[in-house]
Amino acid sequence: MASKPGPAVRTKPVRGSASGRPIMALLDLLGRRWTLRIVWEMREKALTSRELRAACDDASPTVIQARLAELRAAGFVEKRDAGGYRLTAQGEELLGTFMPLHRFADKWSKANKAK
Repeated sequence: MASKPGPAVRTKPVRGSASGRPIMALLDLLGRRWTLRIVWEMREKALTSRELRAACDDASPTVIQARLAELRAAGFVEKRDAGGYRLTAQGEELLGTFMPLHRFADKWSKANKAK
């Protein structure tokens, strides 16, 4: 017999959700403008703010810094002593969750070009 899920545990509310569930907090963070792009651009190497800005089609430096601060606070990005920013182990794990979606997007794009 399948068990019913228990009541939702309420934690600190996050933007767009009164439940405060971790998935809602993560989706809120990742849904902010330029956040996913910043994580994606750091997939291969550490980047400075200037390099990130160029990689993100010259996004505003203020927005890039705000997103970096949010990603640092969330534990996905760290500032390097040598300069620039890189993904933490947790950031690398997050990036790994994007890879199936990346493969799917490539497959989807090729299928739609054939139409």
